[in-house]
Amino acid sequence: MKTKFLSIYLIWALSLSGNVNAQENPGDFYVISGIVKDVKTKKPVEYVNISASGTNIGTVTNEDGEFTLKINKELRAKEIRLSCIGYYNAMISITGNNREVQTVLITPDSYNLSEIQVFSWRNPRDLIKAALDKVENNYVMKPNMLTGFYRETIQKRRRYINISEAVIDIYKGPYNQSPELDRVRILKGRKLISPKVADTLSVKMQGGPNMAVYMDLVKNPDLLLDAEAIQYYTYRMGEMTSIDDRLHYVVHFEPQMILPYPLYTGTFYIDRETLSFTRAEFKMDLRDRQKVINVILIEKPRGLRFTPEEVSYVVTYKYQGDKTYLNYIRNDIKFKCDWKRRLFATSYIVSGETVITDRDEQNITRIPAKEAFSIRKSLSQEVALYRDKNFWGNYNIIEPTESLENAVNKLRKQHLKSQ
Repeated sequence: MKTKFLSIYLIWALSLSGNVNAQENPGDFYVISGIVKDVKTKKPVEYVNISASGTNIGTVTNEDGEFTLKINKELRAKEIRLSCIGYYNAMISITGNNREVQTVLITPDSYNLSEIQVFSWRNPRDLIKAALDKVENNYVMKPNMLTGFYRETIQKRRRYINISEAVIDIYKGPYNQSPELDRVRILKGRKLISPKVADTLSVKMQGGPNMAVYMDLVKNPDLLLDAEAIQYYTYRMGEMTSIDDRLHYVVHFEPQMILPYPLYTGTFYIDRETLSFTRAEFKMDLRDRQKVINVILIEKPRGLRFTPEEVSYVVTYKYQGDKTYLNYIRNDIKFKCDWKRRLFATSYIVSGETVITDRDEQNITRIPAKEAFSIRKSLSQEVALYRDKNFWGNYNIIEPTESLENAVNKLRKQHLKSQ
């Protein structure tokens, strides 16, 4: 029950196959781009939600605060909305032309929370149960087809050795139904992999593009939110905060018992008005690392020692109209590997993130099983080698950070030298 994640294979072999779909004419779109900073500190703000008002189009800022949003002119969007936990919303007017916004400053929320913090929920466990009872009111009860962008990176020490990206379709059935028929399909993707033999490490772990199905905590409550799982944790109320100009209860949780598998420590954010779950941040409890290894590690070579250092997740939802929709998922696994009889271990970080960039709920059909992304494959096995700078065309993506751009250039040079 607690291992419902799909596989990312860190088996790095070059594959030149790829699936490319037709896209609209570039003239049918305009592009808004810029960088988001805190008005007081002038520091970039990461993971800000960026969306075109009146549409389902959106993305998030990267770790450098940068974003690019591509909008179909037929949507006649008038402004772009920026929202982030702990900040007031900001708006950018759309002129109907491509526009590079140099800097957008957002203001920290100035609610005097100490004055308005009146809890009607003395027991946070009761609050969580009440939020679960509201799922059918707060989440969509008909099928949706989501378009998302997924990026997966692998770092060896501080050096990127694998960058894989894809635009994906996500079929998501009603929230009052089992997720068994929810599926992910790769629309278009690319990769860059280190050609150095020394960078090859064959390890199979939990993760991959199917996180968009299995890490939707509201649709898959058995991980943290079903009646049984709730009994495993202690809860306490934190200081209320604002997300998207809406007040939220903050509930911290941690394990209160020992089980055969690892539990989690983290925080839920629950909309004060609707009782929607809008954000969850949590980490695996590493006090018994062998339990963590049993859950996240599927395969490794004999003689390789695998030591997890951190396994963390962020899942967010976005409020649109009178419903709450899946918005963003991130998973980071930090670990060390070494071979027996070697003195030093090597550090690795595997990161995967998915942002929902569009959504359709008209005339939706399920993704056929033969088109679904297979749990037996890695994204690198399914997508083409990274060559074209304008590869994504009019698809919305998460802008690469400066460090990622530098890594791409280095890996490209390595491939040229190896040819």
